[in-house]
Amino acid sequence: MEITQQSSDQARPADQRRRELLEAADRVVLRDGPKASMNAIAAEAGITKPILYRHFGDKGGLYRALAKRHTDALLDSLRAALDAPADRRERIEATLDTYLAAIETRPQVYRFLMHPAEDTQQPEPGSPEAGFDVGRHSAPLLRRLGEELAKVIHDRVDLGPDGERLARVWGHGIVGMMHAAGDWWLNERPCSRAELVRSLADLLWGRLAAVPDRAGGPGF
Repeated sequence: MEITQQSSDQARPADQRRRELLEAADRVVLRDGPKASMNAIAAEAGITKPILYRHFGDKGGLYRALAKRHTDALLDSLRAALDAPADRRERIEATLDTYLAAIETRPQVYRFLMHPAEDTQQPEPGSPEAGFDVGRHSAPLLRRLGEELAKVIHDRVDLGPDGERLARVWGHGIVGMMHAAGDWWLNERPCSRAELVRSLADLLWGRLAAVPDRAGGPGF
């Protein structure tokens, strides 16, 4: 069985096979959330776990690949919201709403990326799943979002002579706020998504309302 699977696996182009495996992993994550296991993902893909390890190394490698896949899609959506033909306040609200809609629409994916499975059996020491720490892997995801937002802010608004540093402060601060508020909201649902968007936009609006657009930039 292993030989047949390996031959079939090698017959496909590597990027196509990797995409198929990530799609299988997505299906398992949508079903199982943080409890998604390498065994379940391999079974969904119709392969053995050693073949899955050959493509991703361990659960951390698979996690990073899924995180990049979903972060790329989220960043595309956030950029579209920022580029929408609307005034600045509307674009800020649209950007916040885009992030919250993403975690609301696929909460199991969000929880897989951001929360460990607390009630699953621990893997054997030395196995490719041993030592997996979701916090160690999720922090780079948030940092990437923060840096991407910082670049958008720096490119679009004039923050003065120390603008690049301040843009990074704002970018990481806004991402931290969205993450913390969204995590709490997704768990407790204390208000509607629209109410949360308005409240967060109110919190951000003071300085963002006053800062001028960067000359020659796309505007914010």
